Amino acid sequence: MSLAERLRATLAASPRADAILRGDSHLDDEDRARDSVDAAVLIPVIDQPRPGVILTRRTDHLPSHPGQVAFPGGKIDPGDDGPIGAALREAEEEIALPRGQVEIVGTTDLYLTGTGFHITPVIGVVPPDLDLHPEEGEVAAIFEVPFDTLFDPAGYREHNIEWQGRPRTYHEMYWDDHRIWGVTAAIIINLAQRMRAAAQ
Repeated sequence: MSLAERLRATLAASPRADAILRGDSHLDDEDRARDSVDAAVLIPVIDQPRPGVILTRRTDHLPSHPGQVAFPGGKIDPGDDGPIGAALREAEEEIALPRGQVEIVGTTDLYLTGTGFHITPVIGVVPPDLDLHPEEGEVAAIFEVPFDTLFDPAGYREHNIEWQGRPRTYHEMYWDDHRIWGVTAAIIINLAQRMRAAAQ
């Protein structure tokens, strides 16, 4: 069974978001009622003996989430073929990942951010040794984290803070000198819980 087939079977066997802890469970009714912007990210899993996952670090001068680690992605444009089309387009623009090299596995649970983005994570399998290049205006670095490390919930620490007068919970982990936290970590944790539930 190929890597894509294994991931597809795991998604199919795992419970939906209402059956597990959501990464956005801290959001209140005001957050959920806010007009949201539809967006998508690509989770590119590298097909190799020890699979890896491609992540990016955003440039420091961006107006939103500067310097943060993220999956390739962004807003869904009217011309996109839904979340999958948007995720593939953004990955092509941000890191020069050819859409024809991505085998789509499927989508996982929607994530509503506190800043009003309604994100659809799209999982895709890509071949190793692709010649990727960061879009200089948006991406400062492209790096890879082993799949089993990235999706191990034990590797994350939970933090509770107050933000804009309300309590917030977030997770973080470090890989080399990269801090993986916020929305990206929440999407990872949510998917990790689904995969663990499917294995039980």
